Amino acid sequence: MSESKLPVSTIPALRFAFDRSLVIAFSCIILMLLGGALYSREFLSPEYLLQQLQISAFLGIIASGAMMVILIGHIDLSIPWTVTLGAMMATAVAGWFGETGNLLAIPVGVFCGAMVGLLNGLGVAYLRLPSMIFTLGMNAVVQGLMVLHTGGFAPQDHATDAMHFLAVGRPVFGIPNALLIWVAVGTLTIFLLTRTAFGRRVYAVGNREAAAYLSGVNTNAVIIWCFVLSGAAAAFAGVLLAGYSTKAYQAMGDPYLLPAIAAVVLGGTNILGGRGNYLGTIAGVILITLLQSILAVMQMPEAGRQIIYGVVILAMLLAYGRGEIDRK
Repeated sequence: MSESKLPVSTIPALRFAFDRSLVIAFSCIILMLLGGALYSREFLSPEYLLQQLQISAFLGIIASGAMMVILIGHIDLSIPWTVTLGAMMATAVAGWFGETGNLLAIPVGVFCGAMVGLLNGLGVAYLRLPSMIFTLGMNAVVQGLMVLHTGGFAPQDHATDAMHFLAVGRPVFGIPNALLIWVAVGTLTIFLLTRTAFGRRVYAVGNREAAAYLSGVNTNAVIIWCFVLSGAAAAFAGVLLAGYSTKAYQAMGDPYLLPAIAAVVLGGTNILGGRGNYLGTIAGVILITLLQSILAVMQMPEAGRQIIYGVVILAMLLAYGRGEIDRK
């Protein structure tokens, strides 16, 4: 059976629609902005909002890749140390090869992340191992390699000027480069999901992999490519984070695993795969960044931040998550 005969019911509408999850997410964003403005007048200032969007960009790029994996019904738990891998290898290459290294730093960092994604995809697609277990193991392997590479200490290599410029530069009307890069990554993600055969295959595999396979879809290739994109996105975000902080450091990706997955799910993407759009992921990323910012402005103790952060995520998931899973 040719791929063109895929049942229409297996592929959700690819156009953006303001479903319940999007309405909830954007409503919470508005409420947080208004609440923050009551607490501090600077909260709605253009400079502060741009700063928050710049911070959101790093999480948004990671969430772009995580969304691809979640859409096919899997999960990537190797994100934390893939972020660190991208940052450490980019700065290391710059330190090893001088001027040539400056040119190769960013591509090498992204390539290393893509290779981690490739191994994840091969393990999940061909060995049929649960993605949660395989990617968690891969995360531990990468962690061990990076500790071996650095001897357990913070790397001494610094980010290149290009990495720093991409992360913190504002050459276009004062808009952060990191935000522009997120826009570019988001545009590419939207194009892949809504305007290409690959995007249709992603949704088909996420809805029912067996049916997609019988319809002629190379499901293994789709799985592998989604994991490759996730690894490359995580490593690229790591490269930008190294540019933002001027150095790579141990475990720099650890704070991004839960927020990345939560941003995708809070934006309405079904955790079981097959349904979701990127507009929701954008809303989820901004929502989580604002929540973190408000708790920081309130000088909330770390324990209190974690409690409130978890309660808000659980409350939003309960608001619409069960209905989405039942629909699945």
